[in-house]
Amino acid sequence: MENLQVERTALPPFLGEARTDGRRRVIVDAGIAVQGSSNTMSAVEYLRARDIHAQVIERVLLEPHLRRSGP
Repeated sequence: MENLQVERTALPPFLGEARTDGRRRVIVDAGIAVQGSSNTMSAVEYLRARDIHAQVIERVLLEPHLRRSGP
């Protein structure tokens, strides 16, 4: 089979860090809900306490247009 690998550096940062499990998706979705019902700092604290990577937290809370819409 031909080598069809794409280098991670060739992808935009948010595409190179695809979700690997449903658990983290649930946590991130809950963090977004916390932001909507409370405030951004509460959402940041919620996500940090659950070991969500800082770059993911920043993207999903501060750049909603970069959020993934599906699984």
